[in-house]
Amino acid sequence: MNIKNFSVELEFAVNDKPTKLVLESRSAIEGYEDENLKLVCLVDDSCDTHTLRIIVTSKKPLKMKSAQIVHDHFFGKREQFFANGYQSWTTSREYKRGDTQYGLRGPSKLPFARKIAGVSGDYHFTVYGRELFHSFTYTYLRNDSKVELFGSLNERTGYTIFYADMKTNVFVITKDVEGLTIDGEYELFNTVHTIGTYDAVFDRYFEAYPLKHTGRVDHFAGYTSWYNYFQNIDEKIILRDLEGLKRAGDAANIFQIDDGYETYVGDWDLDTKKFPNGMASIVDKIHAAGYKAGLWLAPFAAEFKANIVKEHPEWLIKNEKGKNQFSGIAWNGFYALDIEQQEVRDYIKAYFDKVFDDWGFDMVKLDFLYAACINPRNGKTRGQLMCEAMDFLRECCRDKIILGCGVPLGPSFGIVDACRISCDVELSFKERYYTKVTNQEIISAKMAMNNSIFRRHLNGRIMANDPDVFFLRDDGMKPAKFTMEQKKLLAKINHMFGSVLFVSDDIGAYDDEKMQILLDSYKEFDGKVISAEYVSHDEIEIAYEKDGKRHTLKFNALTGENSDK
Repeated sequence: MNIKNFSVELEFAVNDKPTKLVLESRSAIEGYEDENLKLVCLVDDSCDTHTLRIIVTSKKPLKMKSAQIVHDHFFGKREQFFANGYQSWTTSREYKRGDTQYGLRGPSKLPFARKIAGVSGDYHFTVYGRELFHSFTYTYLRNDSKVELFGSLNERTGYTIFYADMKTNVFVITKDVEGLTIDGEYELFNTVHTIGTYDAVFDRYFEAYPLKHTGRVDHFAGYTSWYNYFQNIDEKIILRDLEGLKRAGDAANIFQIDDGYETYVGDWDLDTKKFPNGMASIVDKIHAAGYKAGLWLAPFAAEFKANIVKEHPEWLIKNEKGKNQFSGIAWNGFYALDIEQQEVRDYIKAYFDKVFDDWGFDMVKLDFLYAACINPRNGKTRGQLMCEAMDFLRECCRDKIILGCGVPLGPSFGIVDACRISCDVELSFKERYYTKVTNQEIISAKMAMNNSIFRRHLNGRIMANDPDVFFLRDDGMKPAKFTMEQKKLLAKINHMFGSVLFVSDDIGAYDDEKMQILLDSYKEFDGKVISAEYVSHDEIEIAYEKDGKRHTLKFNALTGENSDK
């Protein structure tokens, strides 16, 4: 694909008069000027990483409707398009001709269900269709070992979304400009383009990216409470499982308390019935055991029954009708706090100060972060709102460790230390019926492994990848319905592709076999992944090198059957 050959299409309104501008060549774009705007097109193709910037300077306020760069491209039969999903949980994988990138499915597409099923995704501002694929922030086209990468260097002016229309053979770079009015100079696009091997193109992309890996976390191994107890935790359970983790010795380095310690999400008062001795005393015990102490928070969420919803309804993001914006189904529904308001920012910062200064935590897992940009507002795009929200969280957390979750990945680059790159793992390896009738953020062991594999390029380059938990327990408060073969497979995938390796089990109850699997899985992977791809609808084949030998791991993502030769 030649970065020099493209057209630009802009749609906007001036004084409520719709205008469409189509410039069909790079030469037509360079230095374009009319009564409404001036365009500057800057292309640098002097090295391996080519850059393209398009800057708009408005002469009158331009209320933007769409902005896109269009390029004709014939997609070969074997050519793969990588789709990076909207946020942490969204399905991300390679697609080729004949494939479908699913959006909402079945009853979830109906108007009465769409609001609920689609709230955590991109379904209301992107387009889905057969042989029509899209990717957020970056993408690549792969022909066997040749990889052609396109990536955004600026999501602060709006999300950059790459489309591959394999029916019409068009490659399009769009900017999500909903809600944006340009009044002055505005950088619409800032992208890179590079060709090479898989590893080489991602090395170049993140070398060019303005923010870098924070370097605070290379490898986490330990415990999180969620997947055995969910919100049903208390001091006794936490201290018992802390004692169990000690069996791992120095193979573990983190112990994280998840949701369930607070009275209500959004209020963040400690439930003293569950934790009568307070959090600081537990953190002291975690530190005494030699581990960093982590705590889960959803800083922008307020569940419906939280006191803050009743006491400060003006702090909540509103929809187009002026009502509280529904922002997610967790806790039987929640709203989102509007950090465009200084009082809200002060409120959020105060509970981070409590977590770090009073309780003594070293790390926070910050969840449901997409809620900060649930809709564009105040003349800002979703991308701008999300980037500013991540800046704010880093300010609140100072130099403490952030594990991001439920977050659009581009705005998290260089801000978070580690990040979930998959959906939640289901407690059943077998796919539940609802995975085929809802959204692409639904919990699933299959799709968690899928994302761990196909987002592997992020790990160590811009963040430490969190592939979510693996299970080894046979019982517990919430038994994991996995065979031993399935448990070993999930542990192996997490070990090979992740740098945040958590279980939620009472490790004190493990037998010797499970203990050895845990210790092996906690180690840093000392091999090198060469390639990974779907070889049939549900089968993935991974080629890797380890101990000087080449291996092939092939597994069925639905059944867990696998071989490693």
